[in-house]
Amino acid sequence: MSPIAITGFVLYSAFDKIDKILPFIPQRGVGFVIIIVVVTVVGYFGTRFFIGRWLFDAFEYIMAHTPGIKFLYSSIRDVIKSFVGDKKRFNKPVWVCVKLSPEIWRIGFLTQRDMSQFGMEDRVAVYLPHSYAISGWVIVTDIKNVKPITEMTASEAMKFAVSGGITTLEDGDDAQKDKL
Repeated sequence: MSPIAITGFVLYSAFDKIDKILPFIPQRGVGFVIIIVVVTVVGYFGTRFFIGRWLFDAFEYIMAHTPGIKFLYSSIRDVIKSFVGDKKRFNKPVWVCVKLSPEIWRIGFLTQRDMSQFGMEDRVAVYLPHSYAISGWVIVTDIKNVKPITEMTASEAMKFAVSGGITTLEDGDDAQKDKL
């Protein structure tokens, strides 16, 4: 029941905030629909036609070259591109041994196979997402501490990591749960 209530509250809050942005809208929720339609239409024309593409490129150029804003903009752009689009970066899920005694493994995503440009041969960079957050940290570790994950797709691995590992537990596996 809680996920339904929380989802309902988040949707209600989003509709309410967007409707407050457009105060001339008499019916609740219409502002949300208008914004979704406008963003979709602008995105469609921006990617399909030369003038729209040119405007998007010009806006991106301004954002990427404005002091102070460029760092924020480029970081957000890179994070978004790493999750969606043709050039997804988090597509190589791995297990990383982060402690030997007792042995502790974390799920992560290989982001750099070659760290020799930083003077760290035989090292790799791995992004370790935090559970229940859109954040994480990058570690550089010896390649021997990293094992590819073949049992899960990249999206399943991200879901596993972000959910704190609870998404793959099966309800019918009570015997295994009782052993722990």
